[in-house]
Amino acid sequence: AQFTATDILNCYRYFSKQFHGMISREYADELLGGAEGAYLIRESRRQPGTHTLALRFGHQTLNYRLFYDGKHFVGEKRFESVHDLVTDGLITLYIETKAAEYIAKMTTNPIYEHLGYTSLLKDKMTHRRGRSEPRRVTFQRDDNKITTSPLVRHSALKDPEKQSSYDKIHNFKVHTFRGPHWCEYCANFMWGLIAQGVRCSDCGLNVHKQCSKLVPSDCQPDLRRIKKVFSCDLTTLVKAHNTTRPMVVDMCIKEIELRGLQSEGLYRVSGFSEHIEDVRLAFDRDGEKADISANVYNDINIIAGALKLYLRDLPIPVITFDVYSRFIQAAKIPNPDARLEAIHEGLLQLPPAHYETLRYLMRHLKKVTMFEKENFMNAENLGIVFGPTLMQPPEQNALATLNDMRHQKLIIQLLIEHEDVLF
Repeated sequence: AQFTATDILNCYRYFSKQFHGMISREYADELLGGAEGAYLIRESRRQPGTHTLALRFGHQTLNYRLFYDGKHFVGEKRFESVHDLVTDGLITLYIETKAAEYIAKMTTNPIYEHLGYTSLLKDKMTHRRGRSEPRRVTFQRDDNKITTSPLVRHSALKDPEKQSSYDKIHNFKVHTFRGPHWCEYCANFMWGLIAQGVRCSDCGLNVHKQCSKLVPSDCQPDLRRIKKVFSCDLTTLVKAHNTTRPMVVDMCIKEIELRGLQSEGLYRVSGFSEHIEDVRLAFDRDGEKADISANVYNDINIIAGALKLYLRDLPIPVITFDVYSRFIQAAKIPNPDARLEAIHEGLLQLPPAHYETLRYLMRHLKKVTMFEKENFMNAENLGIVFGPTLMQPPEQNALATLNDMRHQKLIIQLLIEHEDVLF
């Protein structure tokens, strides 16, 4: 709902006994009479139509710009009543004033280290500092063949058993805790009436907002909190299932390679949308136990369509927003060897789960092209299909998206054609 200045004025005038109209700061201070915790609401003289909360604390009157959008707020927290806002504010002011030195020190010896999380992070960082940096791949043409220097892949992908080395940041969201709660990073009390801290919606970690900035990127999602498979962040899903790639990708590709590589127009021909939706629901409901065999879905185009839908619906595309422009610029490089080098550099910037998913998918699509005589799908055709699916611009601009389509197609085409070299 949209609230006008008149609506807000009426709200305070008729529903708040503390509203005193347009008065000066000095008169507000006089009305409060020096009583600690006393407050009133006044219309600002400097900015008519806006409202100010005058609050006595620490032997002085504090003035805050007061907002209303259906709930009252002066900062991030929103309250049903001004009284609740003031109560929470007094608690926060008291703690931050009386315990400022303690608060500043409370993160210096976090219990996180005793729980093993920080130690794990230190081990990871030591491992990273100790390993050699990936070497730049040099692309050279020799008798029309591309040769490269040895390629150092993502360390997390050398050993499929080391899935846990995928770093994932916590997905913290402001949370209101019922009853007393203590921060799981610093072990200190989480004060306030509402929105006392933040909770990771993927693993359930509860911490102070200020502590959330110090928590390592070691989120281990809880499967019970993952409500669906489709539209779930790729790294979150593989961490939750402790796999290197999303099971949707593995299962669909396995089924397609089992019975669909020679299907004419594979990935270009659409399956029935309602059946593709059934596959999506099956994965969301049953996970890796979803049955996508020929006994249930005889048309392989349904499985191919479900795979494309999964990749298209990722909140962060396989080729992430962060590196999108890098790939588009690489596609514009006229020199073939320099272009491949630029693409390779872009691949090394992908998060490990995205890199591994893309690598596995390109290897599969390379296999699809080996049956071009039967399925009529070469690398260029597949680039047209998968370009907009795997690459999406950070900002949805229709004209820019249209202009980028040929570059998207070329990137995927080159990834397929040179899969053995680039990955």
